[in-house]
Amino acid sequence: MSAGETTTPDPSEPAATSPEAMGRRTTMSDMARQLGISKAAVSYALNGQPGVAATTRERVLALAQELGWHASSSARALSGSQTKVVGLVLSRSPDLLTTETFFMRFLAGVESVLSERGWSLLLRVIGDHPEVEIETYERWWGERRIDGVILLDERYRDPRVNTVERVGLPAVLCGGPLKDAAIPCLWTDQGGDAALVVQHLAELGHRRVAHLAGPAEFVHERARRRGVRRAARAVGIDVETIEAPYTGPGAGERTRELLTRPEPPTAIIYASDVTALAGIRAATAMGVRVPDDLSVVSWDDSQLAGLVTPSLTALSRDTPAYGRLAAEVLLDLVAGSHRGRVQVDASVLKARESTAAAPD
Repeated sequence: MSAGETTTPDPSEPAATSPEAMGRRTTMSDMARQLGISKAAVSYALNGQPGVAATTRERVLALAQELGWHASSSARALSGSQTKVVGLVLSRSPDLLTTETFFMRFLAGVESVLSERGWSLLLRVIGDHPEVEIETYERWWGERRIDGVILLDERYRDPRVNTVERVGLPAVLCGGPLKDAAIPCLWTDQGGDAALVVQHLAELGHRRVAHLAGPAEFVHERARRRGVRRAARAVGIDVETIEAPYTGPGAGERTRELLTRPEPPTAIIYASDVTALAGIRAATAMGVRVPDDLSVVSWDDSQLAGLVTPSLTALSRDTPAYGRLAAEVLLDLVAGSHRGRVQVDASVLKARESTAAAPD
């Protein structure tokens, strides 16, 4: 019997109870019985494969739509077809994610593309455990639960890149650019961003500037440090870089240390809006006025930056667009189109109330 041939139910058998009435999920076998055709014919029709008549295919698709039937991801995995799921693991502290708005804005951009194309996001927050992130991707890929991953927070000598290349997992790195990597990279010109900030402070007359950078394990923080030093040399000012955690209390402590020096900085560049606002709070508690005594710049803008007093001078970028680009590049890769190294749109410096002319 061919896949498209009809089967005739045995009238001596009792009528089958509908799967909905039995409280279970409709299967291909259920649809085959209801239409009086073989299960193979149903499978061919649903998967767009040849071997079934056009009229039969139409009947199967119409019934599937009526029943609200969708193929299970496990069945697709077994058949070798796509799961239409993108994986993303955040190896950051859950406490940080509740205050740092970058990740939520980035994820909003990713989701906007996935929802438009009928894909889903498999997200996991694991804390500061990079080794668990690698294990998670390997397990997801081995179980055929995902079709690709987005790698955030590139680390120095990041082992994830070699891992995804070794197992053949399609991936996009939000970082780089990496010359020898086989995966696409979305890279940001951190040196160009640094030049915008340093030039702004130099034009305001600042000559003693501190840079409270994030942890050096992250490649983007290393690139920002280099960019700030290079830009400072170009305009003839002194910049001291100090590592600080991405938390408010840590940034506040480093700020107090800087401001108690015999010659404190007249401007501080912070790694994020959260750390910048913590710095302003610490300075104010010490009687240091922002921006009269101290100018403050954030490397990351947010809605909050424009609402506080004084409003925060910051580098602004379209983070949701960044997330959309990451999703688009990954889906293109899964479809067979490798976009290589893609430069993210340049940031824009938004000068607000937290920067002013250097004190005399």
